[in-house]
Amino acid sequence: MTDIFYSLESEVRSYSRSWPVEFVQASGATQTDASGAEYLDFFSGAGALNYGHNNPVVIEPLIEYLQSGAVLHSMDMMTPAKRDFLQTFKDVILEPRELPYKVMFPGPTGTNTVEAALKLARKYTGRQHILSFTNAFHGMTLGALSVTGNSMKRQGAGIPLTNSSKIPYDDYFDGETADFLWLERVLEDSGSGVDKPAAIIVETVQGEGGLRAARFDWLRRLSALCAEHEILLIVDDVQAGCGRTGTFFSFEEAGIVPDIVCLSKSIAGSGLPMALTLFRPELDIWSPGEHNGTFRGNNPAFVTATAALKEYWADPSFQEGLATTIDVMHARLGSIAVTTSGAGVRGRGLLSGLCFEDAEAAGKIAAEAFRQGLLLETSGPKDEVVKIMPPLTVTADELERGLDILEAAVRTVTGPAAESPSASGAQKA
Repeated sequence: MTDIFYSLESEVRSYSRSWPVEFVQASGATQTDASGAEYLDFFSGAGALNYGHNNPVVIEPLIEYLQSGAVLHSMDMMTPAKRDFLQTFKDVILEPRELPYKVMFPGPTGTNTVEAALKLARKYTGRQHILSFTNAFHGMTLGALSVTGNSMKRQGAGIPLTNSSKIPYDDYFDGETADFLWLERVLEDSGSGVDKPAAIIVETVQGEGGLRAARFDWLRRLSALCAEHEILLIVDDVQAGCGRTGTFFSFEEAGIVPDIVCLSKSIAGSGLPMALTLFRPELDIWSPGEHNGTFRGNNPAFVTATAALKEYWADPSFQEGLATTIDVMHARLGSIAVTTSGAGVRGRGLLSGLCFEDAEAAGKIAAEAFRQGLLLETSGPKDEVVKIMPPLTVTADELERGLDILEAAVRTVTGPAAESPSASGAQKA
């Protein structure tokens, strides 16, 4: 009998092709397949499981809530679970960072929050055009696809994707041409023929676009440019947010305050679907019901999100420990890169990876890592980057074991290590 996954499920499936096993259990940074084989998970649900699989911190309150008879689905009605989340998010995240954002529940996914952000920017400014960046990825619905750079994903729309233009991401050129040269000129020239955009949407680290991380100076210049020309700045923090880069929001270290922020994935703390669109209070010009969705009121996700915020972000010690984990991982990635011909390190925080001049190497390394018990995906327009995203809660032992497997896979594919000139010599590709 043909397996139901192959006979009935659509050909659109992808991860099950890279990892052709049936996973039956998961805990922390480990998944177990039907044969009993264990895999270290440095994929983390594409960033939806920042605190690992079935973390008791969020699962125990969830079980208690599910057994209590409390409301599960509530649209945008008021519930104690929603109240607790909003209050905790305000107390733990917004107020300590002096962020005065309003909170909108746009629907359960990352593309939902991007769609809401684009719609709000257009509504508020009265302008249609949106600028986004080369190699950007913002989601799979039509509005989000219109600001996405990946040609394969854009082609899936089946219709022209309009009212958006792409501009160069940080260091897209040769390092000598100013990245904002074109944008500054056309915005200042009334004869340029380029309409002023409603907004510019940006990822501070391009999760699917090859783990390119924008320099803080570049982000500050972008923010200033938007403010100067009354263009709304949207930061898509769906994958890079919720601590993935070392701070709760990925833009904190740059010292900027976007007009609109998109959050999803790990905001729920558990893998349950949930998304937020945050924006300055003066942008809150929605009419009641003007943007809605049936699954905005996922109360179990409110419960797990609240538990995660209280456990991990109310106390600075978690972020301090996270910084140590990041330092250890980047030191090891630098060591691997500097002893591997044509390799470099990309990304920021625990959203990082190894980039290879040989675009086929990354896929081969990820496949070899899977054979050795490590789940990794690839990133970039040519899948040239091995993407490494362990849970933020990964233990020192798990991190070391996972990086050992990664290095062994690199050596299997690329050959023995070259002599290292110095650990500090690791290039950034």
